Amino acid sequence: MCYERALVTGGAGFIGSHLTERLLSEGLQVVVLDNLSVGKRENVPSGAEFLQGDVQDREAVAQAMAGVDAVFHLAARVSIRASVAGFYEDAQTNLMGTLNVLRACAAQHVNKFVYASSMAVYADAPAGSTVSETYTTTPISPYGVAKLACERYAMLVAAESGFRAVALRFFNTFGPRQTFTPYVGVITIFIQRLLRGEPPVIFGDGEQRRDFVYVGDIVEGAFRALVTDVDGEVFNIGTGLGTTVNQVAALLCARIRPGVVPLHAPEHAGELRSSVADIGKARRMLGYEPHGRLEDQIDEIIAWNRGMAAHEH
Repeated sequence: MCYERALVTGGAGFIGSHLTERLLSEGLQVVVLDNLSVGKRENVPSGAEFLQGDVQDREAVAQAMAGVDAVFHLAARVSIRASVAGFYEDAQTNLMGTLNVLRACAAQHVNKFVYASSMAVYADAPAGSTVSETYTTTPISPYGVAKLACERYAMLVAAESGFRAVALRFFNTFGPRQTFTPYVGVITIFIQRLLRGEPPVIFGDGEQRRDFVYVGDIVEGAFRALVTDVDGEVFNIGTGLGTTVNQVAALLCARIRPGVVPLHAPEHAGELRSSVADIGKARRMLGYEPHGRLEDQIDEIIAWNRGMAAHEH
């Protein structure tokens, strides 16, 4: 199926702005809806139509969706850690905001809905193992609970309303344009501390194992989900490779401030010990293949953060 006009909610954010660039380069018209709570107006590529608004606002969503045949829903509160205390606010945006978007998709008769879910939907996995899409989904954070509920709602509403839905479970995404917050994106957080001359802070023993996936690969997975004839499916989008937080800290210290020793602090509630994707299903059904290796891309991320730090001063 050929798509002409796509809506990207959260398109001024980290992943959303890269996805918007890709869709424009493929010849689609793109509308971006973003409330700019985390995203930045300057992230939105010049070829896209920008609407400032919130996914909880029914009128803003209806306006953004006019004439659209595909929707990528990325707008969310993305902090697992902050969702533990702020579970109500998390659900307002991540659950009710998504339902508002789904309701508009049904009214607008879109053809495809691609939902940005998360590895936070999974239960903790044994060290050294990977998780497939059939792995136990008992989230240990409110963020994960809302993401899992949204996947189920998307499949039900889409089937009932006659549009196609795909959910993509993103693993730990890194890349340029990742907004610095104290909660999200350990690579960006560590780089920012090291650039300020401060040691990285590791929560717990640092042996938490993560699947760090480059934003370009996330975008490729999302695009493949649009153009491949899949419906009602859930896919892991990661690399299949596990890296510990200690390894990330060591890599970054070596590149930025050799000799710096990371600090350790108590671990946080709601965070998985081991979360590495089995990407066999995405390879088979989407033709997805990740290319951005952490050690190869890290200098680009460091350079981008240096540029931002210089810009702010």
